[in-house]
Amino acid sequence: MPASPQISRLGPRHLALLATLAPVAAFAQAESGPVAAGLLLPVGLALAGVWLGHRLGRRRAAEAKPPPRRSSLSDHPRYYRDVIESLNEVVFRIDGDGRLCFLNGAWRRVSGYEPASSLGRSLSNFFHADDRERARVQFRAVLDGTASSSNCELRLQTREGEVRWTAAAVHRIAGEGPEEIGIAGTLEDISSRKVAELTLLNLNQELESRVRARTAELEASNRELEAFSSSVSHDLRAPLRAVDGFARILEDELDGRLDDTERSHFARIRNGCARMSELIDALIDLARVTRQPLSKKQVDLSGMATQIIDELRTEEPERAVDVEITEGMVVTADRALAHVLLENLLRNAWKFSSKQARARIAFRPVLDGERRMFCVDDNGAGFDMDYATNLFRPFHRMHSPDEFPGTGIGLATVQRIVQRHEGSIHIESSLGRGTAVCFSLGK
Repeated sequence: MPASPQISRLGPRHLALLATLAPVAAFAQAESGPVAAGLLLPVGLALAGVWLGHRLGRRRAAEAKPPPRRSSLSDHPRYYRDVIESLNEVVFRIDGDGRLCFLNGAWRRVSGYEPASSLGRSLSNFFHADDRERARVQFRAVLDGTASSSNCELRLQTREGEVRWTAAAVHRIAGEGPEEIGIAGTLEDISSRKVAELTLLNLNQELESRVRARTAELEASNRELEAFSSSVSHDLRAPLRAVDGFARILEDELDGRLDDTERSHFARIRNGCARMSELIDALIDLARVTRQPLSKKQVDLSGMATQIIDELRTEEPERAVDVEITEGMVVTADRALAHVLLENLLRNAWKFSSKQARARIAFRPVLDGERRMFCVDDNGAGFDMDYATNLFRPFHRMHSPDEFPGTGIGLATVQRIVQRHEGSIHIESSLGRGTAVCFSLGK
């Protein structure tokens, strides 16, 4: 039975309600009589059919409807243009004839020219005169297909005449037709970076110039030092030998006619000459240590120290000295300079402990944080650390020559050797209780 026009105009909610209630109402009326039941039941079934058909139609329509399409920049030219105009880099396109056919707004900020007035012109013409030919060659290689892309730094000359450094990155575009072949690329203003690079380059060149000048000064100083050493070695020794020789001749000729005072004067003259000769030798050794080239290799400090102690025992066999040398102390250093260093330190320890009834000397390694150091200890005379400020100065002595002989050059020489090996040295001492000299060779 077809639905009436009034029923067809009902909404889905009303149809659902009628379809649910109609059979119930029909059953209730059936209790009243067969005639009413025969009329209401078909009406309820018709309403249920209309509701089900409406639901199925909506479902089919929903399934047949295509999913919403996501938009892209290509669908919205205005969005595409806004993105291009928001970039800080110049975006450009060049046609097959090498002329500009597109520029974004960044061109105005970087070059000072309006994009519209620049179109149709060659981009190479906007670069510095010294960079134009290089730009033409780079762009033409990409246009011809010789190169797929190019990256280079070019100087752009602005409308006001200012020169700005730019980083150009271009690549070839091949369209469907010959008229669509061209170049697309960007220009990034790198002026600030280039100024910083040039400033750093100038600073480096200035520093190198200063280093060369300083090196020349040092070389000149070394030559002067060598000349001085030669003068000391030869020119000063000659008059010194003359004084000592004539004093000996006079002493021999006047033998038997000199009293004790006069003999003492001659002895002082000759001792002074010997002392001066020792100082000359010490100065020459100090100069040699300063300018001698380093030849670093593995050096066994333990074995070297043992040999030096054996030499000292041979020189003074009557002395009783307890010596303790730790085995296995090996470093990378100049062998000759390492021997000079150890000999100075061990001879000092031997000398300044000479007044002890039982002298003790030790050579051992110690750790100062993560740095390995080597210490020479003795139980000798020691000194007051309050007077140690000038300890490494040449000719500075903590004891008088009458008490302990020496030149005052030993520790100055040791410090120079340690410095040349980029190491460090420090001394701890106590008057009457001994001294400990600790040093490192290398960082």
